[in-house]
Order: sequence, then C-alpha cells, then structure tokens
Amino acid sequence: MRTKTPPTKTSNSPSVAGKVTGAQTIINGLIRHGHTTVFGYPGGAVIPLYDALYDSKIQHILSRHEQGAIHAADGWARITGRPGIVFATSGPGATNLVTGLANAHMDSVPLVVITGQVATTSIGSDSFQEADIYGISIPITKHNYLIKDPNDLPVVLAEAFYLANSGRPGPVLVDVPKDIQTQEVTRLWPEKVSIPGYEPEPRINVAQIQAMAETVNVSQRPVIYVGGGASIANAEKLVRELAEKADIPVVVTLQAKGILPDDHPLVLGLPGMHGSKLANLAIYHSDLILGLGVRFDDRVVGDVRRFAPAARIIHVDIDPAEIGKRLTPDLSVVGNLKTVLERTLTLIGAKKRPEWQDQLHKINSENADIDSESTPGIKPQQVIRRLSELAAPDTIVVTDVGQHQMWAAQHYIAKEPRHFLSSGGLGTMGFGLPAAIGAQIASPKSNVILITGDGSFQMNIQELATLKTCSLPIKILVVNNGCLGMVRQWQKFFFSSRFSQTIFNWNPNFTALGQVYDIPGQRIEKPEQVEKALEILIKSKGPSLLDLVVPEEENVMPMIPAGRGQTDFYEEQDIPGSDLR
Repeated sequence: MRTKTPPTKTSNSPSVAGKVTGAQTIINGLIRHGHTTVFGYPGGAVIPLYDALYDSKIQHILSRHEQGAIHAADGWARITGRPGIVFATSGPGATNLVTGLANAHMDSVPLVVITGQVATTSIGSDSFQEADIYGISIPITKHNYLIKDPNDLPVVLAEAFYLANSGRPGPVLVDVPKDIQTQEVTRLWPEKVSIPGYEPEPRINVAQIQAMAETVNVSQRPVIYVGGGASIANAEKLVRELAEKADIPVVVTLQAKGILPDDHPLVLGLPGMHGSKLANLAIYHSDLILGLGVRFDDRVVGDVRRFAPAARIIHVDIDPAEIGKRLTPDLSVVGNLKTVLERTLTLIGAKKRPEWQDQLHKINSENADIDSESTPGIKPQQVIRRLSELAAPDTIVVTDVGQHQMWAAQHYIAKEPRHFLSSGGLGTMGFGLPAAIGAQIASPKSNVILITGDGSFQMNIQELATLKTCSLPIKILVVNNGCLGMVRQWQKFFFSSRFSQTIFNWNPNFTALGQVYDIPGQRIEKPEQVEKALEILIKSKGPSLLDLVVPEEENVMPMIPAGRGQTDFYEEQDIPGSDLR
C-alpha cells in the first residue's frame, strides 16, 4: 500500500486577487494549471460547477456514463503525461467513477477528479444521492479530500495537481459539497505547494548507483526488464542508450510496450503469462535482472522461488513501497528513473556480449512461438500482425482486456512510447472505447485504433455517442468470438471445458449498431476477406468499425499457468480432452 499523505497547509502568499465562488475557484484552478479539457457528466450536486463552466473557454467532453468519462480522462493522461480532469455529481455519479479510479491507481495514471457532494448540513443524513465517496475512494486514490470550508479550495486544488503528477503519479479526488460551490472564497492561491513528509523525488544514494553499474559491468547474461515507470519518467532514450551501450536484451511489460521499438534487435518481447517464450527463457537463463520502473507483478514473476534462479536482481523504482513487495532484490535503487539512468550511464562501460546473444538466438530457434492450432478460420494473430504492417508508425493503439489484448500485445509492433494503451494492473473490460476517445482528443492528428473484444466493447458501448458527437476518426476492430474468450480459455484448460456463463448465445450486429451511431462498418468471416477489410478500415477518413468474426476455440499461446515458473509453458496438446493431444 502506498502511504497516504494527510492534507496540509501550503504557502498562502497572494497570487490572484478578488473574490469568487467555490465553483468559479475550481474553474480558475483548471485554467491556472493549464487545463483546457474536462471529461464529465453533470448532475444535481454539480450544477453550480457546470454553471461556472458555462462561461469559460474550457472544452467539456460529455460522456454517456461517468465510467466513460474517467476512462477517457485516463487515456488522455496516458498520451499527454498530464493529469486528466473529471467532473461528476454525488451519489451514483461518484460511485460510477470507482472502477476508473482503481484502474488509474493501479497503472499510475495522474487524474484530478472533482465530485459534487450533498450540502455540508446534509452529510451523514443519508440524503438524496449521498454517498461517502471520500471513504470509498481512500484505497484506490493516491490521495483524496472532502472540502468543508470554501477557503480550503485554492490550497487543496494546488495540492491535488501537485500530488497527481509528482513522484509516482496517480488519481486524486476532491469531493466538494454543493453549498461550498456557491459560497465565496476569500483565500488567495498559494505561490507554491509544500507538503511536509511528502518526497516525490527521493534522494538518490550514490553508493547504490555505483553498485548497480559495477554489477551490470561484470554480468555475463543481463536482461533489462522495463515497465511503465520508464515512460512516466520520460526515460525512453536512456533505457535505449543503456541497452545499446552495454548490449543488453530488453523485455517489456504491457505498460512499457513501445519504450523501444518492438522490432529493435535487442527487444525480446513481453515476459510473463502470455509473453514470448524467448522473453521468459531469457529471464530464466539470465545472471542479472535489471528491473527499471516495474512492479515485479505476479503475472510476470509467477513462482517467486523459480524466477530467474541464477540471477542477481536489481530493482529501480521511484516508489519505495514497491521494493520487496513481491520478491527481495539483491540491490534496490529508489529514485527518479531518469536521474538514476543518467548517473548510471556515466559508469557503464561499452560492451558486447556475443556469447549471450548467441545463446538467445539458439533459445529462440528452439522455442519459436506459434499460433494456436485449434480451428480453421480467421486467425486474429495474423490479422493484428497485418494491421501492424498497414498502420502508420505513429499510430496509437488502445485495447480492452481479454484475449484480443494479449494478441495485440504479442503481435502488434509498437514503434513509440505512449502509443500502446491498455489497462494493466486492474484489467478493466470497457476501458478501451472511452480511453481511445481520450487518446484521440489528446492527439487529434494521430491515427487511433481500438482493438476490442465483443465482451469488452459492450461494457461501455454507449460511448459511441461521445465518439460521434466529438467527430473523432477512431478505427474500431472488434475481435468477435462470441464468448468471454480469456475466461473460456481458462475453463477449457483447467476446468474440464465446463463453460459456465462464458458463451454468448446472442450478440448484436455490431456493424448495424455502428450505423445507428452513423459509423460505417464491415463484418467479415473468411480469411480471404481480411486484406481488403483492413485497408478500408485504415484508409477511412472518419470513424470506422470492423467486426472480425473469429473461432470461439482460438486460444492465446504461449501460456504459463498462474504461479508457475518461466519454463512451464502450457501447450495446446496439454488441454484435457483436446483433439490435439
């Protein structure tokens, strides 16, 4: 758990004169911090806030559900690296944000979420649309506030922006009762924010840097294991410089995909449950794991006792709470990754490791990944590979969660950091469509492709209205297998093919549904239709949808069962009762 920093006072030196209402103060705070876009959904407890918004030049993106708003702000924040802003009303409006808060918290995404609350005189009386969002959100935010005095707003908002985007980023929630929004604020904005006890940039231990460099220099079979923290720290160029200077192969987590181009010769792919065999076996045979901005999460580590058994482990992270959470490193370095790498590179010697590279080439040739062989029909893996070839190098890809997510992670060649967005830690179905909306708004000139599944797509399908209202040219690829594919795969592998509630007996016609929202679409069921359909999807000037019908039986391979080691690959022939056995 991350340590919660209590609200504190900040400098109250004047910087803005005049008296305004609480609602106007919030709007002024957004402008003050350079924000021109808000995602939200109005309601009774935020009418004063929306009234203040009415006269501002801030762009408001009206979602069709509060969860859509917060996921869109999440996608916006992942592209820009700045806090996404969300407005929502009290009660159900606020509680509809919970999944989005947890999602952003798990993936370290900066958000500032403003919720309305019933009047201060009604709090605790179970009044209409009252919910204790302050208490509810404590475990799933970096910090949160309940405003009880309008004069606290300037300080709290300044702190909220500072906390959300400093150190390890995360969501910050500010709950503002309706009467506070209408009362006058006489306190001035603080010139700076200073929170005693909060150190967003921990002081770096020079001895640890030296020890890290020495360990890298003497290692024979090192592997860089890089996570989303590298993108957050804007350390992409330094990671690449380290890898190329010291000739170290790189494995990337889902959140770090694109940190180096996926087709870079040193990139081995994703590690973990559905990672490549090469990436997992490189970890297993390594003598040093250099973990940069990663959590050593359970989907990668598996059996802690068998993770990289011959390797020393170095863990670099800005959050000390992550050190030793799952496994105990031989050396830890707490600090901003960019600063750590800048100092480390001065101590790292240029080196070639031909024996290690030869060993990896041999491992790869003996353990090549192959597509699932379950059934004929359209192979989603091949479609995504072809999509990757047709798409522009700077295309932003957003996924939902499930089999299509893993196929995209395995087979789409990402070229740039912050251009492959996916819900990682929480694994949120329904994230994709609104996050793609946020990404397109953040980067209006970019091509944005949403790769989703028929299950995930229906979780927040109402956001097609937001997409159309905002005239966004997002391309939507629905991998339609008529089931909850990943859960079905586990039921097939580990529960004797007892498919309990994972098969959709009926799905809507997604192309017809797209047309209802004035989004043209195609539906294809045969492999020979793929090439033309992808060309139409990619070349369309506006939004477009492709319903890709794939076999229900197609599985995501390779696979390492949960809690197993890097060499425990589960094959199609291992499925109980499989025809391939």
